[in-house]
Amino acid sequence: MSAKFEISFSKSAKLGGGLAILLKTSEADTAAGADIADPAGVIAKASKIARFSAKSLAALDLVAPEGAPVDRIVVLGLGKPADLTVHDWLKAGGSAASRIKNTEKVTIFIDAPGADVSAKAAADFALGMLLRAYSFDIYKTKKNDDEEKQAKSVKVTIVTADAAAAKKAFADAESVADGVNLARDLVNEPPNVLGPVEFAAKAKELEKLGVEVEILTEREMRRLGMGALLGVAQGSVRPPRLAVMQWKGSKGKDRPIAFIGKGVVFDTGGISIKPAANMEDMKGDMGGAAAVTGLMYTLAARKAPVNAVGIIGLVENMPDGNAQRPGDIVTSMSGQTIEIINTDAEGRLVLCDALWYCNDRFKPQFMINLATLTGAIMVALGNSHAGLFSNDDPLSAQLTTAGLVTNEKLWRMPLGKEYDKMIDSKFADMKNTGGRLAGSITAAHFLKRFVQDTPWAHLDIAGTAMGSVQDEINQSWGSGFGVRLLDELVRSNYETR
Repeated sequence: MSAKFEISFSKSAKLGGGLAILLKTSEADTAAGADIADPAGVIAKASKIARFSAKSLAALDLVAPEGAPVDRIVVLGLGKPADLTVHDWLKAGGSAASRIKNTEKVTIFIDAPGADVSAKAAADFALGMLLRAYSFDIYKTKKNDDEEKQAKSVKVTIVTADAAAAKKAFADAESVADGVNLARDLVNEPPNVLGPVEFAAKAKELEKLGVEVEILTEREMRRLGMGALLGVAQGSVRPPRLAVMQWKGSKGKDRPIAFIGKGVVFDTGGISIKPAANMEDMKGDMGGAAAVTGLMYTLAARKAPVNAVGIIGLVENMPDGNAQRPGDIVTSMSGQTIEIINTDAEGRLVLCDALWYCNDRFKPQFMINLATLTGAIMVALGNSHAGLFSNDDPLSAQLTTAGLVTNEKLWRMPLGKEYDKMIDSKFADMKNTGGRLAGSITAAHFLKRFVQDTPWAHLDIAGTAMGSVQDEINQSWGSGFGVRLLDELVRSNYETR
């Protein structure tokens, strides 16, 4: 993070220099805090000249305003109050953060006249600021001029009527930001730094928050019969790991909810090697595991009253004299055999053993797996939605709703016997790819063969976890997609109070 925001909440503020950000709706005559920050009425005159109407995210920027007790005023538009959503407050916070430059003191008047500004809205605004402020620049040895001038720490005071409640709500929001940014860090790390062993060590650090973490090595996985996962890993000199994270936040003995992530720390495609162009992006092929790790961090940090399990399969897929070949047949932990048609269809091999292990050991209420699984989902949905595949309508509905609330949107894709038939094999129980047509769907059907009757959803996040569209709350290549989505799912449906 290039600048750290130290955010606090207050019912009032005494201004003396720095930047004041005033929120305004399109239906009000004045902005929040205008009587304090703009005693000379400069905003009204400037708005008329600039034809500023306070549309959503529009801004009016005044430097050295006459008679003002601050050095700079930014009026930020919210649009129509009736149209404001949860995500709009995040975007407003992100937009505000983008306008903080070369200052160490910021006061934000958030109670825009005409808008219903709840404590949660104030916390969401602050969350948007934290998400926007993230940057991954730890490997840069030279800074540009703007970065050199940027203050390392910025004190931000958000002025709102219910400051105490906003502060309490922000404690949870800050945990969400930390979880998202942890996931972003993991995806952005170079592959020579973050291998399976190093990723497992990152998961192990969650023990500081009260998460129980077990790390299974190749020896334990071989004993369990995880031939599918181990087959992917056998071409790399870096040994595989399976990290099992448990958060026991419920006072009851509820069966846990479970999240499983694909953690291919680098994917060359193996013997079915990928083209050289853009192969560097395959450091992000562990976006699913990153999201699960970030989610488990968030649940523990905010002491969520729920029992949750996070399992991540960590491997590297490399071409080598010992790498698995197209035509090989491996035996999964379930006992089902798999013919390897394409070694670049490796993520499902990692997940199938992790899913079976999770189901067999924990008997969860449901399982949700996240994976940057197929390029085909990007052809279908681009970068705006992740693909949702499920054997359970209620779980799908909950996920879809959570996606709309957080703007980490999902689109449900079909499943059917005609697609499942496409992965039948002449020589084994199944093959690991059904070919080009319906590639995302046949990949989902492969996973479905390892979940039995447990409610299950597969999220194909290939288009959203990395290289996704940059917006008001994310300027990072690694987006952290899935953390806010699943935290909302848990918060709204599965917590015991």
